[in-house]
Amino acid sequence: MGATKADTLKVPGATLYYEIRGSGPLLLMIAGGPADASTFEGVAEALADRYTVLSFDNRGTSRSTLDGPPPETLSIEVQSDDAHHVLKAFATEPAYVLGCSGGALTALDLVARYPEQVRALVAHEPPAMTLLPDSERWQATFQDVYDTYVSEGLGPAGQKFMATLAVEGEDSPPPQMPDMSQMSPEMLEAMGRMQANTEFLFAHQLRTTINHVPDVAGLKAASTPVFVAVGEGSVGQMPHQAGLALVERLGASPVYVPGDHQGFATHPGGFAEVVHKSFQES
Repeated sequence: MGATKADTLKVPGATLYYEIRGSGPLLLMIAGGPADASTFEGVAEALADRYTVLSFDNRGTSRSTLDGPPPETLSIEVQSDDAHHVLKAFATEPAYVLGCSGGALTALDLVARYPEQVRALVAHEPPAMTLLPDSERWQATFQDVYDTYVSEGLGPAGQKFMATLAVEGEDSPPPQMPDMSQMSPEMLEAMGRMQANTEFLFAHQLRTTINHVPDVAGLKAASTPVFVAVGEGSVGQMPHQAGLALVERLGASPVYVPGDHQGFATHPGGFAEVVHKSFQES
């Protein structure tokens, strides 16, 4: 498979850090905030014997820099344009794409606007809360996260953000932040990037996500197969519900992957096999 190559790519308004490994047809992986390319390391290693796996840090996060000050809000369209430019630089034919969380929203927009670049897409739990019957409630919940960030800072806003993954009606507490005292130096370095990325997410991306409506008509019109994946362990959580709502609008069936909203990181081997199987069915 060879070693992982890390480099940067200049795109309009930013310089993107990327990692590429493996051999075979190109597979682009798009992370959501506050994750970056390193989040996909396990999945990438599991698939590098079958694909040339390319992942990158989203603009303004981790090792991807902006040419100037960040915009007040970073649109999904700008982010999917970045993915478009990455594929234009590396792909000689339509590529496979995996998008997770906010990265799934980016990947869906990529398919709707640049369908000729994508051979097949697996979109894992896109948090398209506008598709939910109680969308206004969810939008208000995440608006409160943003307002808390502005008025009280990252810590209190982060606690509210984590609480959005709690399942209503259950006694179990919402997911907790990991114990940093048990982490390796490499993990601590990644967590430091994630903390800075979380601030960028709250300041510049969250309001875009709150109001984003996937282009369902464009997705249906595209010839690209779209597989919407939901976690076996995230039933009842908003991203899982939003994924199912998108499946219904596309007239498709959900693909179930191991783990919860972070299944690509916690169950990389099993997650990778489901992704590969979906691509083989396309």
